[in-house]
Amino acid sequence: MRVLQVASEAVPFAKTGGLADVAGALPAALATLGCETTLVIPAHRESLAKGLPIEPTGLEFEVPIGTRRLPARILRAHLPRAACPVFLVANDELFDRPTLYGGPEDYPDNSERFIFFCRAALELAGREAHAFDVIHCHDWQTGLIPAYQKLLYRAWPALAGARTVMTVHNMSYQGLFWHWDMLLTGIEWKHFNWQEMEFHDQLNLLKTGLVFADAITTVSPTYAREIQGWPGGCGLEGVLAARSDALEGIVNGIDTAAWDPSADPHIPRHYSADDFEEGKYAARVALAARLGHAAPDPRPLVAFVGRLAFQKGVDLLVELLARMGASGRARFIVLGTGEPGLEEGVRRAAAACPGTIDAVIGFDEGLAHLVQAAADITLVPSRFEPCGLTQLYAFRYGSIPVVRATGGLVDTVIDTTTETLADGTASGFTFEPIDPGALEHAVRRALDCHEDRERWRWLVRRVMRQDWSWDASARAYLRLYERIIAAPPARTP
Repeated sequence: MRVLQVASEAVPFAKTGGLADVAGALPAALATLGCETTLVIPAHRESLAKGLPIEPTGLEFEVPIGTRRLPARILRAHLPRAACPVFLVANDELFDRPTLYGGPEDYPDNSERFIFFCRAALELAGREAHAFDVIHCHDWQTGLIPAYQKLLYRAWPALAGARTVMTVHNMSYQGLFWHWDMLLTGIEWKHFNWQEMEFHDQLNLLKTGLVFADAITTVSPTYAREIQGWPGGCGLEGVLAARSDALEGIVNGIDTAAWDPSADPHIPRHYSADDFEEGKYAARVALAARLGHAAPDPRPLVAFVGRLAFQKGVDLLVELLARMGASGRARFIVLGTGEPGLEEGVRRAAAACPGTIDAVIGFDEGLAHLVQAAADITLVPSRFEPCGLTQLYAFRYGSIPVVRATGGLVDTVIDTTTETLADGTASGFTFEPIDPGALEHAVRRALDCHEDRERWRWLVRRVMRQDWSWDASARAYLRLYERIIAAPPARTP
């Protein structure tokens, strides 16, 4: 089976978020399973500045964009530790920029940039000697590809028989643009209608992919259900509900080589489920020294590591710190950066309880690993979370997650109750109402469990022994590919 993966970012080349982790890891996992996989990404300035082994191929061609034809140069690299070629589409006018998408405001020509990228990816794939069986597209930046494959490239031998998959990593980001940008796509104007590419008089690239793809996936089964209704669907719930038979949720894996307490270079003592107490104590000592404390606090350590954003429930976290900071039951640490108001709220909470709360505003990958290794409990109070990786990292390092019961969080964390302890499935603590009191209650339940040392040891060992590698996820994608290859292509609207 030949699979073309197309994404706007991928580790280790360029990253703004979890999309890059998936786009870098899934092709490698598929290749390990014997699937012939190729990845196509833009040649961002960030990608070319890292000193990675990227070479020119000598292949150049022009891509039609509206009335213009823009040049594309193709570079080649490989994913680390995988037999997976990576092709980078270079155009300095469009991709030689300080950031991937703009900031704080989006680049005004993002529509042109990713219309170009979608067509360039297919122009490149269409020049291959052997046909692709599946074209797997990730997020709005690649949303035009399923439409292009069905409408403009159906006569190209390498593309004609391919099936397309559209994966949504976050419904909040849809690629909405001025309706006149439809002219840049080269697709007939008749497709700019409410059933296909139009959304409230705007061009919607994600909607286009959802409508034309043969299969749709998102990054957890619960999120797949949530996006078929309001507010999860962010206005496209009707489109997704209409295509529910084509929609599947597949939980992301994690890079178990990068997140491995038995070999992590960022922690002072390596450990496993068999000797986690010694390893986590050594991490506590190192973290205390890093933060300027004379010795580690003997109280349980409760951590938040991530983006300080409203979506991540950080307003609930700030209220929790105000409520529990003076209780004496736990030590808290917050590591992250994000929305200024929430950063200030975390700072104020830490200033009010200097002996109980540490706030590190910023981000350091090594420190994130050390905090997970040191922590007893990790908080993930997100309002919505398509999949979530923080709770999976916490499992690896023996930190028990407290999460809101939404999206991928509820698919991966089983609430600790009398029943789940009895049947051996417990793996954390969950709460449902978007309310600081509900979060506090869940944290207090976790702290109560922590006081029962034998029960806590059992829980930590259980979560550390779970397998959240990419292997299971890649096998689920392979089964999906096989199903859609065997079925007729989805009907074009």
